[in-house]
Amino acid sequence: MADSAELCNRDENLNKATSVESDVALLKELKVTDNNGGDPGAQSSPPEDEEDGPVEDGAAVSTAAKKKKKKSKAKKKKDPLQQTDPPSIPVDELFPSGDFPEGEIQQYMDDNLWRTTSEEKRELERLQKPMYNSVRRAAEVHRQVRKYMRSIVKPGMLMIELCKTLENMVRKLIKENGLQAGIAFPTGCSLNWVAAHWTPNSGDKTVLQYDDVMKLDFGTHIDGRIVDCAFTVAFNPMFDPLLQATKDATNTGIKEAGIDARLCDVGAAIQEVMESYEVEINGKVFQVKSVRNLNGHSIGPYQIHAGKSVPIVKGGEQTKMEEGEFYAIETFGSTGKGFVREDLECSHYMKNFDVGHVPLRVAKAKQLLGTINNNFGTLAFCRRYLDRIGETKYLMALKNLCDVGIIQPYPPLCDVRGSYVSQFEHTILLRPTCKEVISRGDDY
Repeated sequence: MADSAELCNRDENLNKATSVESDVALLKELKVTDNNGGDPGAQSSPPEDEEDGPVEDGAAVSTAAKKKKKKSKAKKKKDPLQQTDPPSIPVDELFPSGDFPEGEIQQYMDDNLWRTTSEEKRELERLQKPMYNSVRRAAEVHRQVRKYMRSIVKPGMLMIELCKTLENMVRKLIKENGLQAGIAFPTGCSLNWVAAHWTPNSGDKTVLQYDDVMKLDFGTHIDGRIVDCAFTVAFNPMFDPLLQATKDATNTGIKEAGIDARLCDVGAAIQEVMESYEVEINGKVFQVKSVRNLNGHSIGPYQIHAGKSVPIVKGGEQTKMEEGEFYAIETFGSTGKGFVREDLECSHYMKNFDVGHVPLRVAKAKQLLGTINNNFGTLAFCRRYLDRIGETKYLMALKNLCDVGIIQPYPPLCDVRGSYVSQFEHTILLRPTCKEVISRGDDY
């Protein structure tokens, strides 16, 4: 009995163990089915794949991280370049888009009012945009250089150092490049009764004084598109009315200028404003006079005086201004006679624009002409510029070029000694739809 009972117990235990094992196996099958997306026929991945999985996941994570970094870098926009003090960054790097600031816009009036909304005229302007950008780039250089120069000019400065500082800054900001970009003409820094065309020659020791009235007239160009702009510096406040007369007269000339405007009418308006001013100097009162034989002028590519003159007194030419023309509107107010003559040592020279072939017998003159053609073309230059590019012992050759009519000398223009002359000047463009004062800035 005992043996049979024991056998029965063993069978029962075996049956229980078998059922437990079968349950465990069933559970395992269910788990495998769940892991393979519910497909009982799917096989689990081999061990190698399981080992590769984490590596692939790591690569995916690192790729995602890189993309995030790139996105964050793209989001961080670079701050636009700011000009240094003193200015040293070329202006084309400050405006990487290639679009330079527009000058002051003045709308046409009366018979030309229709131009403002004319689609045909707007299309003409769109076609001229590259040229407009060239001259605006030159104007931006002028604005930045003169702003800096106004901040450093003071009594006691050597005039030659003042000019070199200004000219080197122009060269840097405009990225001087032969005849494609650079200085348009020598820096005029005429003092007191000297109205125009004076710049120090090498070795000049002239020093700027507190009671001086200095006309700072300099030009920039891109591809021959010239910006001609000038202002007057006076430290003594007694000269303020003289400076204000010239500034107001220049702004009047700009206002009166326009397509179909007669040059004589512009001159009459300038004179009326100029001569409405008086200035008291050392207890004596002077009426400010327009210098009657100095004028504004039209400007062409590589041609500072392009043929038309804008008078600053009444009674000038009946010629009209035309669409697309550039003009330098400049006025000179004087406490002297209001008439200038050539005087003092010459520093300014320029090759005649329309000169043809002229045979030269002097070898040095031929060599000097080649240097002038390569470095200045028909742009004005001075003796300091010839010294700078390595020319020596050239005065006789230069005189020979002047004598045969290839080069034109421009001596200083002076009113009577003891008088004071003030000047302001802007370059304007008579666009098809409006008038743009190219060189206008916050200063004047």
